[in-house]
Amino acid sequence: MKWEAVIGLETHAQLSTASKIFSGAATAFGAAPNTQASAVDIALPGVLPVLNKGAVERAIKFGLAVAGTINKRSVFARKNYFYPDLPKGYQISQYEIPVVQGGSIRIDSPSRGEIDVRLTRAHLEEDAGKSLHDGFGAANHAVSAIDLNRAGTPLLEIVSEPDMRSAEEAVAYAKMLHGLVRWIGICDGNMQEGSFRCDANVSVRPAGETKLGTRCEIKNLNSFRFLQHAIEFEIRRQIELIEDGGTVEQETRLYDPDRNETRSMRSKEDAQDYRYFPDPDLPPLVIDETWISRLRAELPELPAAKRERFEREYSLSAKSAGGLTALPALATLFEAAAKSGVNATLAANWVLGEFSAAVNKADISPDDAPVSGQQLGALLKRIEDGTISGKIAKEVFDAMWTGEQGGDADAIIGAKGLRQISDSGAIEKVIDEVIASNPAVVAYYKAGKEKAFNSLVGKVMSATRGKADPSQVTALLKKKLA
Repeated sequence: MKWEAVIGLETHAQLSTASKIFSGAATAFGAAPNTQASAVDIALPGVLPVLNKGAVERAIKFGLAVAGTINKRSVFARKNYFYPDLPKGYQISQYEIPVVQGGSIRIDSPSRGEIDVRLTRAHLEEDAGKSLHDGFGAANHAVSAIDLNRAGTPLLEIVSEPDMRSAEEAVAYAKMLHGLVRWIGICDGNMQEGSFRCDANVSVRPAGETKLGTRCEIKNLNSFRFLQHAIEFEIRRQIELIEDGGTVEQETRLYDPDRNETRSMRSKEDAQDYRYFPDPDLPPLVIDETWISRLRAELPELPAAKRERFEREYSLSAKSAGGLTALPALATLFEAAAKSGVNATLAANWVLGEFSAAVNKADISPDDAPVSGQQLGALLKRIEDGTISGKIAKEVFDAMWTGEQGGDADAIIGAKGLRQISDSGAIEKVIDEVIASNPAVVAYYKAGKEKAFNSLVGKVMSATRGKADPSQVTALLKKKLA
């Protein structure tokens, strides 16, 4: 029997506010345990929550970015459950009326082409604390500890419809969503710190069937690789279970990356199990059109629109345009370089190639790179006008990156004597010397060994320390050996 997977994701994006959603406590990552949990976060008697306006504005911006509906009136509810890291005994969330409904994320599916993944909703809620199970207690005495620093941290939970049919589609959706929340500045997207994490709802059904199968939820997947592996394993597990005569039980599961398997955690709760009811301490959230219009005006050009414009205005390939719009800083850098008058494809190749490699090696954000778009454009001009070769340009770029000559390409070229040799007489002289000192290689070439020619070109370039114009070297050498 052929099977079809049905996948939906619930994504928690930590909003980039300086304080928590219902208190003034800080949200900074890495603080000493339990130093950022205020009286409001842990629900001491007599305290009242106050909604963070910045969190609401970030939720509205997301709704606008995905073309969702911003509800003019939304309600906060208490979601009741009892875990040690939930100090109130309930979580303040939104249930029946979320701040955002609908919208979609467009992805490229490896098997189905371009598809829209519909969004059910995006709602505001507070995070719980964190249970820690390692490094506590004496030997043979298991002890857990609780860090409540995360309690009350603002989250936007983004729920998709079950529109994905493979792990690859789920990863493509998660990556697109991850890029979007960073692009509009509502979440830093740091998956290692838990700022962006996914729960995957997975079920299988016979191919062609329309009725949904029983789903299992895999919790807290904080890397794209884990997301893919967990879904792939869960699909196989459910198919094998059904084909062996068993039935899939609705449950919550955890992914173990060491064993590359999902394991049962608990039976899956339904909404009624949480006993939602409106929070009596928080009035309904009212959003007017003036507020929405102001936030719409603050949104940057969105990635999809910028990709289309890059392809149209700069004649870039879809792949290059997609790479440049993965991060706002890359797109900004590219446009600054391209507007300096250099070939756009050359600028795109350098931003996605040498520049991105340098950023990754330095382990920094592109925003913090020491080379600007204007500086890069000035370097690329010297490739185009023949002042330096592409190979020498990489040497100049490295010097710019370390701040030599203030990062000025022309100054570095002059100080290091890197100007390309374009005088044909000077190049011919070097070629004559190379031919005279390498008779065996010349003989190989004349015997039909094409690789010998490349060897001779390399020797000429080496003799000129890479400063000879490669196209001139090739033309003159062929003429000499004819």
